[in-house]
Amino acid sequence: MEQLKRMAIFATVVERGSMVAAAEVLGMTASAVSQQIRKLEQSTQVSLLHRTTRKLTLTEAGAGFYQSSAQVMALAQEAEQRLAEMRDAAVGELRIAVPVGFSGRHLSDALSPLLQAHKGLSVQLFFQDERIDLVEKRIDLAIRVGPQQDSSLVARHIGDAVFILCAAPSYLLTQPQITRPENLLDVTWLLLSTTQMHESLKLLGPNGQTENIRIEGRVACNNLLAVRNFTLAGMGVSLQPRHEITDELASGQLREVLPGWQMPPLGIYIVTPRRDVQPAKVRYAVEALRRHLLAN
Repeated sequence: MEQLKRMAIFATVVERGSMVAAAEVLGMTASAVSQQIRKLEQSTQVSLLHRTTRKLTLTEAGAGFYQSSAQVMALAQEAEQRLAEMRDAAVGELRIAVPVGFSGRHLSDALSPLLQAHKGLSVQLFFQDERIDLVEKRIDLAIRVGPQQDSSLVARHIGDAVFILCAAPSYLLTQPQITRPENLLDVTWLLLSTTQMHESLKLLGPNGQTENIRIEGRVACNNLLAVRNFTLAGMGVSLQPRHEITDELASGQLREVLPGWQMPPLGIYIVTPRRDVQPAKVRYAVEALRRHLLAN
């Protein structure tokens, strides 16, 4: 790195025509500039400049070395400019990890105006209910549901999801009537395996009661839509986000089990890796998602 610094000083001396002029630009003293040039010549074991009392001229080797130094400085300035553009403008690829249940219009409605406003921005979406390592997979931001315990991430709460117990009418016809939480001990459970709810389920009653029910799943999936499909097929009871199954409830494909009893609401969060400065594409996306999801 010291050699690169000396190359930059050397290129500035050549471009400015003197040690004094270069020193003014670099915020150094002329003697410090001269010392860096000497160290550069010592390390390369080549004379780069002819020094006289009136002016500096390049040696043959110095002329060739200046061309290489100037190219290195130009590449460095270009890289710095690109970083500044990414910091200040929404450009490049935005990588977002999202639960499968968010694959409907909510996400596209939030991101479409962002993409239309920033033509240099592209989006790659990763739909999965399992939590992935944001840093390892180079994920810029994620939408997550439930408690956030990873201190290496920044989590912004944007709302809550209400999960309800539901089943298909065909399944309910095969079961005794479910009127109390303890009746749930005898049902067939269909579980989302990523939620770690294989042992107990906390339910809140209509009058503030609390019941903890031990459960064991016959079918466990790492994908909420797969759990929903098993539920629609009449295979058992599952927990589903109310806002995602409004059509199924309205059409009678699913029925709410034990109305009035439900899980405590689960927080919805926008999560990003902890960084000192977020690129503009991430800042714009966080605001677009936050604004849209809060409004719905």
